[in-house]
Amino acid sequence: MAAAETTTEGTQAASRGFPPFKTETFPAQIFWLTVTFAFLFVVLWRVATPRIGGVIAERKGKIEGDLGMAEKHRKDAEAALAGYNSALAQARARAQGLAEDNRKRIAAEVQNAKTLAETDARQAAGVAESRIATLRAEAKSHIEKTAQEAAIDIVSRLTGDAVSASEAAAAVKSASGG
Repeated sequence: MAAAETTTEGTQAASRGFPPFKTETFPAQIFWLTVTFAFLFVVLWRVATPRIGGVIAERKGKIEGDLGMAEKHRKDAEAALAGYNSALAQARARAQGLAEDNRKRIAAEVQNAKTLAETDARQAAGVAESRIATLRAEAKSHIEKTAQEAAIDIVSRLTGDAVSASEAAAAVKSASGG
């Protein structure tokens, strides 16, 4: 029995190793490897690759669409900016024109007011000069009258003689140089 036990133990020991390293099972392993590889290849080729390609194409389409939309928005923004700059330039030009018109109008109003004020001042000066001339003439006549009366009074007090008004007037005229 000892010999029989050794052979069964030997076959059990030989059957116990790591199966992929057993040379007796190489043809079966290669066959199943080929079948598995072919199956995975077909699944990837027919199922996974089209899905991946579809996802990639969808992403590419979305990216291109987004880029196209971004380009459209950029052009719209540039057009809006150009319109804004144009409107701003027009508004500035219009504002400058209005400011210039206002400056001219105000300058004309100031000139008219100045001319009117000068005319009024000349008229007032003329009225004042004529009034001053009238007052001067009145004052001169009052002074002459007062001088005549003073001359009559002085002569009568100093000499006791009475002087007539016409003689006093002639004396005042000769003394005043007129």
